[in-house]
Amino acid sequence: MTLQEIKQAFRKNAIDKVKVGGFDTDGILRGKYVSLEKFFSAVANGLSFCDVIFGWDSGDALYDGAGVTGWHSGFPDAPAKVDLSTFRLLPWEPHTAFFLLDFYRPDGKPLPVAPRQVLRRVIERAEAMGYLPRASIEYEYWFFREDPHSVRAKHYHGLTPLTPGMFGYSVLRSSVGSDLAHEILDSARGMGIEIEGHHTETGPGVYETAIRVDDALSAADHAALFKVAVKVVAQKRGLIATFMAKWNANLPGSSGHIHQSLMERLGKSNLFSGRGNGTVVPGMPPLMQRYLAGQLALMPEFAVMFMPTINSYKRTAPGTLSWAPSNVTWGIDNRTTALRAILTGPKTTRVEHRLPGADANPYLALAASLASGLHGIRNKTKLPSPVDNAYVADAAPLPRSLKEANQLFRGSQAAREWFGEEFVRFFSMTRDWEMKQFERAVTDWEMERYFETI
Repeated sequence: MTLQEIKQAFRKNAIDKVKVGGFDTDGILRGKYVSLEKFFSAVANGLSFCDVIFGWDSGDALYDGAGVTGWHSGFPDAPAKVDLSTFRLLPWEPHTAFFLLDFYRPDGKPLPVAPRQVLRRVIERAEAMGYLPRASIEYEYWFFREDPHSVRAKHYHGLTPLTPGMFGYSVLRSSVGSDLAHEILDSARGMGIEIEGHHTETGPGVYETAIRVDDALSAADHAALFKVAVKVVAQKRGLIATFMAKWNANLPGSSGHIHQSLMERLGKSNLFSGRGNGTVVPGMPPLMQRYLAGQLALMPEFAVMFMPTINSYKRTAPGTLSWAPSNVTWGIDNRTTALRAILTGPKTTRVEHRLPGADANPYLALAASLASGLHGIRNKTKLPSPVDNAYVADAAPLPRSLKEANQLFRGSQAAREWFGEEFVRFFSMTRDWEMKQFERAVTDWEMERYFETI
């Protein structure tokens, strides 16, 4: 949108408040209200935003080695620019507009550790290769009849789910809870996020939502903002939602699957569709085969961008048969594998990357997914044979812990090539920090196992 169009939209919707923000390393939206005068000044001249959002973790604890910012630099303001194309109304805040920010260095260059900029750089490389990446993300998430105070008072034990029992694809549950479903769908649409599918999953109070396909950057914007919208809608209703990868050891985990394809430069045709002369999968174009092969080849090295928390690895633990991948595999329309090739026609043929959990930062997960596929195309990586059942296949394992995944990422030359040395150093530092916080914690499991018996 042009500035003139923005002003017209403001008048039409009686906008008298503006909120701006950006997503940090953990995918948390950090922002603030600005006056209309400040907003239009920011559009013209940029604005400043404290760079501490890249200097603290998900609990606002300061990293002890961020490098890009810290006590050594005094946590200065970082230059930021308003992306006018991200204009949307906030359905739960009348007369309030929202815009995403992009962050920069003082010299005007993109801030290399900002997640949205990381994805932008990969998209630019895809476009330089002649491709227009398209994507959509689907999420599984859980509702509880709790609030931010009650979950803490209960120490996250004995929480009351929105609904009891296992009832996937339940018309009954979604009908009885239609007011919640409708508010989520209407709020998403009001923010310019179109939903393709929404239903209950198997588990107490769990839903799955598939977001409509779009260009890669918009797809990540929509996914990140959708998570915020769900949490806001829930808390305004006296509920709380979680996108944790595995909140209960006895229940399925929560995924954040990425569907993706490459279009030709003008976006008129899907390059993953059509006939091909490949020998691994007759009829599949070589381009799609190489894209899959690259994703398989770099999956262990990039796993930390798909599974960024301690908890992420509980969802993919081997032997759980929990609808999550545990090894480096691919298959045709196969939900046991890490990559699912969906060969359904000219418009809908795509790759589903099933490794990311709902806890992944969608900008970083999509950047890793796209970069690894482009890596395979560029290097003409050979695709191995598909598997029928990944849970019994003899295949390379995925990293089993955040520590293992981070070690692979830190040592990855491909990561440096695609994301830059500064981002690799910064992101691996943040994952080291996450592990240190966990290593200091005394868990309930330890108390139950050792308190009396040892």
